[in-house]
Amino acid sequence: MNKIRAAITGVGGYVPDYVLTNKELETMVETTDEWITSRTGVKERRILKGDNLGVSVMGIEAMKDMLAKTKIDPKEIDCIIFATITPDLTFPATANIVATAVGATNAFSYDLGAACSGFIYGLSTGASFIQSGMYKKVVVIGGDKMSAILDYTDRTTCIIFGDGAGCVLLEPTTEDVGVIDSVLKSDGSGEAYLHMKAGGSRMRPTHETVDKRLHYVYQEGSAVFKFAVTNMADVAAQIATRNNLNSETITWLVPHQANKRIIDATASRVGINEDKVMMNIERYGNTTGGTIPLLLWDYEKQLKKGDNLIIAAFGGGFTWGAIYVKWAYNGNHNRH
Repeated sequence: MNKIRAAITGVGGYVPDYVLTNKELETMVETTDEWITSRTGVKERRILKGDNLGVSVMGIEAMKDMLAKTKIDPKEIDCIIFATITPDLTFPATANIVATAVGATNAFSYDLGAACSGFIYGLSTGASFIQSGMYKKVVVIGGDKMSAILDYTDRTTCIIFGDGAGCVLLEPTTEDVGVIDSVLKSDGSGEAYLHMKAGGSRMRPTHETVDKRLHYVYQEGSAVFKFAVTNMADVAAQIATRNNLNSETITWLVPHQANKRIIDATASRVGINEDKVMMNIERYGNTTGGTIPLLLWDYEKQLKKGDNLIIAAFGGGFTWGAIYVKWAYNGNHNRH
């Protein structure tokens, strides 16, 4: 019997309409377009504007996009995993809200929190559900409304992040495609360098925590950069070596969009040119859980069945990892 693998058979995405440019940020915080671009590669980012709108809004739209393209009945979906660190509410899970909104009434659903590595953690988990034979259709969503937890007086963080969400549909296949291999890592000592101080069970919200601006992303950029450059590049190289992939046989590197210098370092370590690196950081910034599915969404039409993709990410926690995916369909067709 041929081995069952989990193939990505559909992609969806959504970014809000509002574009926050570097020029506009110059009016909000002491920075310049040149300073931001040279250090991060970001030119603009999307922001979800409006009252009472959470990350579920973007997850719902991304799923609707995927469902329209694949023509899948949402009632056939068995499981929805939403990788996010900016849930609508502490509970219920944002995945529950999304499932009901799109009519996936037979799916169980839950949120997964691993910061910028959340999507690849979810992809690996969803693939395991498929490979076990337990489920036939699993949707993995990655998305964040980072604007909800950013201090727009802190130029070290507010210039980097944006809002957005993307998703993939996983289905079983016995062909030589799908999720082939993964390396996933974490190191809790990274908490010191990248975290949000208040709002969890350790430090509940009070007037004092709000006044002290403790409900925003805190990042020590240089420490995070050093860890990210080394570890994201290491796992990408490890997954390539382990699967006998090289600069000739890797079709695309799909790197988390945190910082162009980290992306360049990872590509260099794997030995591939920039023309094989998926990139949209200049338009969306770092959407945390959303960057990798949004790359697949942006590049879907260029993808061909059998393409070798190395997906790599690094995030708060610290969390990091890489996944080898062999693409399952020609992107100019909606279904395999």
